[in-house]
Amino acid sequence: MIKFRKLFIFFFAVSLVVSCTRDNPNDPGSGGVNRTANLKSLGSSASDLLNDATFTSMNIEIVYVEGNRPTDEAISNFQSFLQARIYKPDGIEINLRSANSSGKSPFTIEEIVEIEKDERTAYNVGDEIAVWIYFADGSNEKDTNEKFVLGSAFRNTSMVIYEKTIRAFASRTGAPSRATIEAATLNHEFSHLFGLVDLGTPPVTDHKDPENEGHCIIEGCLMRASIEFGSGVVNVIDGSGIPELGDACIEDLQSAGGR
Repeated sequence: MIKFRKLFIFFFAVSLVVSCTRDNPNDPGSGGVNRTANLKSLGSSASDLLNDATFTSMNIEIVYVEGNRPTDEAISNFQSFLQARIYKPDGIEINLRSANSSGKSPFTIEEIVEIEKDERTAYNVGDEIAVWIYFADGSNEKDTNEKFVLGSAFRNTSMVIYEKTIRAFASRTGAPSRATIEAATLNHEFSHLFGLVDLGTPPVTDHKDPENEGHCIIEGCLMRASIEFGSGVVNVIDGSGIPELGDACIEDLQSAGGR
């Protein structure tokens, strides 16, 4: 793995996806709600998220632990990112609500799965596809002093953002703003739900990072596995802003029915 002076991982395309998807995926849940379609493997609903062949609208449920609400700026950027990449003629709705702390930090992905069981209320209904995003009040158990996880996509319509970690990083001298990091993490992790890179959406051209599964090798692409502290971060803040998907990743999404 390439080593930098200091490094943070924007994301971790979770290696524990198999254990997550084994977590009783056929249980329809309580109240007659069929949860099966939202308990599949990462990337398996890429086309459904991208195009309007089956689902013409999208309902995104964002649950944040009290005191860990994402910025309005990040949510606005996130919605714009989605609108630029997908076809949902009946709209994209983003709903935010608070929840009590689980008290389980630092988190394993299995613990996030358990929280989803308790807190998720939005599931696919009719021609509306649902996505669940959790803003956690703690860190990932795999964090170190040199690398830390900001978010994880772990099922076909599920992801977690480690908001406490984002806030700690954003407070460092020379770091991007909290809104910038939140938006970049949301956009990146949702792109894993889109099946990038080769996580359900086959690459049109070879741009996979051989050392980091699910990520892009193209310099400057949103789907790079990591970003270097220093000039790279300064460029994000003062230059082009939040990283965007590179041409190769966009071609992949278009091949699956996206924009």
